[in-house]
Amino acid sequence: MDSIHNIREILKLLPHRYPFLLVDRIIESDGSLRMVGIKNVTINEAFFQGHFPEHPVMPGVLLVEALAQVGVILLFSGDENRASKLVYFSGIDKCRFRHPVIPGDQLRLEVTVLKHRGPYYKMKGEARVGNTLAAEAELSCAVVDRN
Repeated sequence: MDSIHNIREILKLLPHRYPFLLVDRIIESDGSLRMVGIKNVTINEAFFQGHFPEHPVMPGVLLVEALAQVGVILLFSGDENRASKLVYFSGIDKCRFRHPVIPGDQLRLEVTVLKHRGPYYKMKGEARVGNTLAAEAELSCAVVDRN
């Protein structure tokens, strides 16, 4: 699997850091409307200590956050002025959790822009493990000036 953005490039595009950085690599992109990222889920993730110690499952809210992070990378990857901007998420619709994500899984995080008007975006995200849909959601956000 080739990388379009490796972890060093992702760190330049996202403000997130451990333990909240949830994208390891970007493997596909059309440059403006669609992007696919990878998250390798390991037992060393901090959230597995409490969710749940005897039966570790990745929290659903973090699956949505991982999709949102791929969405931010999609919006910022071609933007020369990204350092002066922030992305605020304003809504999560049609969110469904279909299958548990456990240590050892590799998440494929696909995000597609559905609508764009001015600074506002609506994106669809799907998180898969292999061919199995683990989570899906529509994410709304606004790109705003940092000041």
